[in-house]
Amino acid sequence: MKPYRPAFALKNFSSLAPSKPPISVQNVETFIDARSIKTGFDPNTCRSNFMVENLLRKGYLSTARQVFDQMPSRNTVSTNMMISGYVKSGDLLKARHMFDTMLDRTAVTWTIIVGGYVQKSQFHEAFKLFAEMRRHDTQPDPVTFATLLSGCNDAEADNELVQVHGLVLKLGYHSSIIICNSLVDSYCKTDHLDFASRVFEDMPERDSVSFNALINGFAKDGLTEDAITLFLQMQNLGFKPSDFTFAGVLSAAIRLNDLAFGQQIHGFLVKTGFVGNVFVGNALLDFYSKYDCLVEAGKLFDEMPDLDGISYNVIITCYAWSGQHEEAISLFRELQFTGFKRRQFPFATMLSIAANVLDLQMGQQIHTLAIVTTADSELVVGNSLVDMYAKCGRFEEAEKIFRSLAKRSTVPWTAIISGYVQRGFHEEGLNLFNEMHKAGVRADQATFASILKASANLASLSLGKQIHSFVIRSGYMSNVFSGSALLDMYAKCGSIKDSIQLFQDMSERNIVSWNALISAHAQNGDAKTTLDSFEKMVQSGFQPDSVSFLSVLSACSHCGLVQEGLRYFRTMTRIHNLVPKKEHYASMVDMLCRSGQFNEAEKLMDEMPFDPDEIMWSSVLNSCRIHKNQELARKAADQLFSMEVLRDAAAYVSMSNIYAAAGQWDNVGKVKKAMRERGIRKVPAYSWVEIRHKLHVFSANDMLHPQMEEIWKKIEMLSKQMEKEGYKPDTSCALHDVDENIKIESLKYHSERLAIAFALISTPEGSPILVIKNLRACTDCHAAIKVISKIIRREITVRDSSRFHHFKDGICSCGDYW
Repeated sequence: MKPYRPAFALKNFSSLAPSKPPISVQNVETFIDARSIKTGFDPNTCRSNFMVENLLRKGYLSTARQVFDQMPSRNTVSTNMMISGYVKSGDLLKARHMFDTMLDRTAVTWTIIVGGYVQKSQFHEAFKLFAEMRRHDTQPDPVTFATLLSGCNDAEADNELVQVHGLVLKLGYHSSIIICNSLVDSYCKTDHLDFASRVFEDMPERDSVSFNALINGFAKDGLTEDAITLFLQMQNLGFKPSDFTFAGVLSAAIRLNDLAFGQQIHGFLVKTGFVGNVFVGNALLDFYSKYDCLVEAGKLFDEMPDLDGISYNVIITCYAWSGQHEEAISLFRELQFTGFKRRQFPFATMLSIAANVLDLQMGQQIHTLAIVTTADSELVVGNSLVDMYAKCGRFEEAEKIFRSLAKRSTVPWTAIISGYVQRGFHEEGLNLFNEMHKAGVRADQATFASILKASANLASLSLGKQIHSFVIRSGYMSNVFSGSALLDMYAKCGSIKDSIQLFQDMSERNIVSWNALISAHAQNGDAKTTLDSFEKMVQSGFQPDSVSFLSVLSACSHCGLVQEGLRYFRTMTRIHNLVPKKEHYASMVDMLCRSGQFNEAEKLMDEMPFDPDEIMWSSVLNSCRIHKNQELARKAADQLFSMEVLRDAAAYVSMSNIYAAAGQWDNVGKVKKAMRERGIRKVPAYSWVEIRHKLHVFSANDMLHPQMEEIWKKIEMLSKQMEKEGYKPDTSCALHDVDENIKIESLKYHSERLAIAFALISTPEGSPILVIKNLRACTDCHAAIKVISKIIRREITVRDSSRFHHFKDGICSCGDYW
């Protein structure tokens, strides 16, 4: 790519201009004397004004002020020049002070100070000055109106805009093309396209600027066909398009969803010579990036003769959206060595990359650079910082930035809520949602998706139903993404009937909603319905994606459908041209190992294009425990123990359990010692159940619950009934080297049994029970709950870390294959 050298370009252009003889002192004096005679000004004042004007033009503001202060006599022109100098330098305070001390103000004076406030995006203050100008009986001219209207770009300023329009008509300026163009532009920017169109139609004379303003207004408001029709009308009437014209047309082309039309505009730009214009080039670059045309966008960027900061922003964002993070980072590094304004760097885009790849160090570096350039005060950058720190689990920093934001819109609220939820802090996320609601900030589909995920992971059906009502009241029920999130929530709360009903009631379905349904059936262990739903989706014309196949393979794994799983795995690559990811291979390894096909699983791990990870070796280890394959278990454990980072102690616990089940207590001790030396602790098992909108949490041998005495009585009563039904405890699940009776007693008080017992004494007879457990249920609890469901004649659903188990009449939906 050719480096951008603006100084060199300017030098070349200046060499093409005709040379001018240097202005001598005598020529200057003659020019000043001629001006003073013509205007009637005092010659000394005129000379001083010329000096002030010359110094201001060169940027010597303080020197110009010194000359101004030393002038023996000044006039309005002198003060106007100084006020204009301060306005251009951005020092509105000094400009206003000088303006306030003036006794004789002209329309030019008022226009300059009004323009200063417009330049600072303080339209309401500019309008107050304009109203004061009228009270002083100073007649505004077309430039005054154009200057004021150029700052009217906020929908909240529509009342003032209508007043200005009324004054234009009253003063007879309705035929002024400069004012009418400004009115059209302002009405477009304040979302009043009907008024803009009416002004445009009533204009006695139009120019290219008139058409550009309305074309861009139509494009901004999504009226694509109107924008393109107006562009064609402009061409037919012989008006020459400008860079602004093409920017508006290309913006409309993005919404038109017609790549071919945009390419036609590209061809027209080449013919008319506009393709070399950096403003037009950026609009074209944006067009290709919105259509995910990475090759075309990259080629255009490399061929653009001139680049600016926007060019880099667009192409970096294009690569980031497409997941090409390395290319985006490389271009961002290149951007830092250019002379473009650092404050306008794509910090928000780079922070989104850091958030998505969970690269905290990169995010902190971008944050530092944003602070140095003061870009961290920009709202969009602040929102992205909240999102990055929240997703990286640094909630203290995320909350600090969040609380310091000047305006907390839906975006940062959703970012911090979703950050908590993604990290498993579901209650914190829900508390923030309540705070957001109290603050009067409207939730959007992304917010609802996050809180529905929280209620799903907590398995709080009552909370999920409340959010469902909230979604309906907020008008998002028809949104396919909100509907899919609700479907997933009901499925994870064990209410598959509600999930199916939601899917059937959807007015619109896409791949996301189909995937949610397929996943719901897979999670609930219904392999047949999972595969049927997958086939129906394909028959409906939807192309399955990697998420679809992951659910299908998971269902096959949980139900032991090895041949079906292998067939779908082959279908994924051969028919649907999808490249399997690690998750798909992990599901296949799990499926083969569960069925005891360890040789085939090892072969698959050898052939896949990446090394087995913690999830795969953990699947192997768990299956080795079930099938009592100690040799392969040791190999899997060695692989896991050698990893630098482990998510938790699951691998050590599994190996310890394998040795304990075999009675090898010395090896159990060695594994536990290795755990201590590495500083890894076992995750405690706990279960919870929701009763009357409140979650009750239990751990094994729990003594903290206020109704524990009643719970233990219920367990003792159930134990006697279970014994009559032929239940015999599986003491191999009590993994401690203690007396057999102690083992039997300890099994009674596992967390899920305590939760079930509490539900039995707290809910009406016959009502279903849903219990959630953070770890996998043991084989003895699984057998015990089957018997309990038969005794109490209730359906008991247990959702453990792996899947759902629906117990009814002494039978589990998993068919004991788990």
